[in-house]
Amino acid sequence: MSHKLLVVEDDEATAAYIVKGLTEAGFTVDHAADGREGFFLASGGSYGAIILDRMMPAMDGMSVLKALRAAGIDTPVLILSALGTPEDRVEGLTSGSDDYLVKPFSFAELLARVQLLLRRAGAGNAVVTVLRHDDLEMDLMARRVKRGGKAVDLQPREFRLLEFFLRHAGQVVTRTMLLEGVWDYHFDPGTNVIDVHVSRLRRKLDDGSERPLLHTVRGAGYRLGLAA
Repeated sequence: MSHKLLVVEDDEATAAYIVKGLTEAGFTVDHAADGREGFFLASGGSYGAIILDRMMPAMDGMSVLKALRAAGIDTPVLILSALGTPEDRVEGLTSGSDDYLVKPFSFAELLARVQLLLRRAGAGNAVVTVLRHDDLEMDLMARRVKRGGKAVDLQPREFRLLEFFLRHAGQVVTRTMLLEGVWDYHFDPGTNVIDVHVSRLRRKLDDGSERPLLHTVRGAGYRLGLAA
């Protein structure tokens, strides 16, 4: 499964925002500023997924999508569009896209959708119900967490926070990503709510273990994983 992504977006600010966030999340990202360039890159590059704006100059997103599918290129495609009626979504999905996200959007949701597309492509559409990292295991269906075989008792918000970390294991997770992905905030409330919850989660995860899993990355955020 390739971790190389293609962003086809003509709005400079939106493209820079998406590319920066995906790069920080650990992906290699190429950018095309119009549909024609996007089709050219998508046809020749080996991408894990394509993020495709719908309304663009030179060649609109729907035309790019249809041309890719006609050429036998089945790379997962996430359409971005300000057009969000049910009819617009249906048109996008029936034209060959794998997902459809309406603008304006949160980066956390965009990232989650891209990761889902990559997991589907890499696992034959298998549904993931258990997340694991090292000796840490989270059962999403049973709502149970274990570390080293020992149960870890978490409050609902702590469970959601850990799930977010596990889905981004090994990556630096920023405060903005946590605010959007765990608290559903699209602004910084200016409180220490994240620090308090991360501190509590860290104590519970590392209780009795000599190998800390949850680390603070100074000036950047947090990372779940054994120290290098």
